[in-house]
Amino acid sequence: MKKIDVFTHIWPTPYYEALAAQAGDLRDISRRSQRVPMMTDLNRRFAVMDMFEDYVQVLSLASPPLEVLAGPDKALELSRIGSDSMADLCSRYPDRFPGFIGTAPMNNPDALVEETRRAVEDLGACGMQIFSNVNGKPLDLPEFEPFFDYMAGAGKPVWLHPARTQNFADYRSEEKSLYEIWWTFGWPYETSVAMARLVFSKTFDRLPDLKVITHHAGAMIPFFEGRVGPGWDQLGSRTSDTDYKVLLNELEHRPLDYFKMFYADTATFGSRMAILSALEFFGVDQVLFASDAPFDPEGGPMYIRETIDSIDKLEISEADRRAIYQDNAVKLLGLKI
Repeated sequence: MKKIDVFTHIWPTPYYEALAAQAGDLRDISRRSQRVPMMTDLNRRFAVMDMFEDYVQVLSLASPPLEVLAGPDKALELSRIGSDSMADLCSRYPDRFPGFIGTAPMNNPDALVEETRRAVEDLGACGMQIFSNVNGKPLDLPEFEPFFDYMAGAGKPVWLHPARTQNFADYRSEEKSLYEIWWTFGWPYETSVAMARLVFSKTFDRLPDLKVITHHAGAMIPFFEGRVGPGWDQLGSRTSDTDYKVLLNELEHRPLDYFKMFYADTATFGSRMAILSALEFFGVDQVLFASDAPFDPEGGPMYIRETIDSIDKLEISEADRRAIYQDNAVKLLGLKI
């Protein structure tokens, strides 16, 4: 049984060089990524991977989002370099990297679908990564519909990664978020909001075959099942200026049922209870092993080790454990292991 880590981050050398040339002095979370050897050093990455038996990685570009880095043309260029260089790594090291995830240039609507198609059909990407907002724009705007249309038609999953910075203040009276609250609590909130916008914009009514993998075990949704379920069954009862009851009646399913259509990964920094909550909410067939490597205090191995330990200690059948580690990824991503 392989342990297929479906959400690990990397800056391949060609992409890292282009990123550095574009961004110049990297700051905040990008600066942190730059300081993690495994992000750019293949030898260090291989050394970490060798610590774990039958362990392989699906590669994806690390933050920041392309649209934060550059305008439409440059974002497209960075997307191409990222996909090309990850595809090259998968070709050179198929036993280590069975697949990669392209990053969609969401701020370039003219080239978005074609570059997504190129990554998936020409380069063999397992799917595409997007972020929870596009420079502050919600994902349910009409300009992004062609992207979701293509992904649903291609049968490839969308990886949903949170995006938020300290510039998003926690209080209206302040100019920025303090103590990295923007990351600890802000990122799960970002993911949950993006999920809700896709639900209430009727994206899943329009595209019932769309597959979306939510980072960090479905964010806040499993814990707030009661609010998402019976709470949102009363949509409109708390609002005076908008008649949301009309929308509630137009939806083909309960709000809760749409949220159960999402997939989740196990990248919870080793939290056993978070993984259990995801399994309870989404079901074992919609949870995939991921570690979020290399973002841990040890620069790579800690989150992998702690996540594997948490999954191995779950009181579930071996068939279910195999589904989380391998079978769900093979089926959803179309991997050949």
